[in-house]
Amino acid sequence: MAPMSFPGLPELAQQLRAELAQKKFVLLYAYNGTGKTRLSVAFKDFVKNGDERDTLYFNAFTEDLFHWDNDLQNDRARVLKLNRESRFFAGLDELEMDNRIRPLLSRYADFDFRIDTTEWEVSFSREVEVDGMRMMAEDIKVSRGEENIFIWCFFLAIVQLAMDPEIEAYRWVKYVYIDDPISSLDESNAIAVAHHLAQMLMTSNRWPRVVVSTHHTLFFNVLCNEFKGKAHRYFLKGGAAPGSYSLMDTSAKPFLHHLASLVDLHEAQRSGALYTHHFNVMRRVMEQTANFLGLDDWKACIAAPQAADQALQKRFIDLMSHGDYSLFEPREMMEENKGHFRTIFRQFISTHPFNPALFHNAAEAEADA
Repeated sequence: MAPMSFPGLPELAQQLRAELAQKKFVLLYAYNGTGKTRLSVAFKDFVKNGDERDTLYFNAFTEDLFHWDNDLQNDRARVLKLNRESRFFAGLDELEMDNRIRPLLSRYADFDFRIDTTEWEVSFSREVEVDGMRMMAEDIKVSRGEENIFIWCFFLAIVQLAMDPEIEAYRWVKYVYIDDPISSLDESNAIAVAHHLAQMLMTSNRWPRVVVSTHHTLFFNVLCNEFKGKAHRYFLKGGAAPGSYSLMDTSAKPFLHHLASLVDLHEAQRSGALYTHHFNVMRRVMEQTANFLGLDDWKACIAAPQAADQALQKRFIDLMSHGDYSLFEPREMMEENKGHFRTIFRQFISTHPFNPALFHNAAEAEADA
């Protein structure tokens, strides 16, 4: 099936709404920078008449509804402030949101929280050990990654309310649009979050129509497997003309996760935005390639010309892909390790018959730089 082309975001948003009249879920895979966040806003704004809204969305703007008051004067009582003007918090003061968020958060984090519906703020606490004694540290500042997972669970709790026909506060929600819910997930957590999201959406009595867009290949694949025939699945790309877009239907064929990962790795090594977990991703791509080619294991994909270099690269990938890197705070590689990564990666793609067109956009960006 030929890709569908759209001159701009309004036309693409209109198409997605038409798709949701036929299917309850639409899944979009797109590279970073394609315009996923802008599309989520265009989708939300498609029906906008005064205060009327019909879309509950999660994107970068959702995170901006929360901001820190770090108590700079006393450096003691740090709280996360909520924007009380947003309809996102419509049921906060009457729907016991603490008790709705807590079981969701416990899947992913070890800290606790309390929502003050008078001051519109959230305080956090965590059990710590001091001099051999367990105690509760109050009013702590959680990491940026932990803050993001809290906001995600807050959003999931609201989605559950929107799916409850008895809840008046979120009855206006007809669509849910989720754009890249959590960045920098390792593979096990990407699977867990995707599975949890799909199960929650598919077991509700009232299903809002849902769009999920992501640049995370494994997250996309897990959602495809979970929803099966219940979702339209597309690869979203920029079109030939500036500001235009195309949708390629991937519903009838498997989405090749390792090829999309390969493109992501190519862009990361080109831009220099390399993190420790990229070694893990590269090893997984090599494993997929070895399986396809009928090789014994991923080590056969090491392409260094000298045996000594091959042994060194195998050892390096082994060490780096099993390193201790955080789900919440990805660790950027040292420059020396970035050099090793680029050498291993470039030798790999130059000695295996991948289609050069996979790297066409990245090559153009590099040439223009």
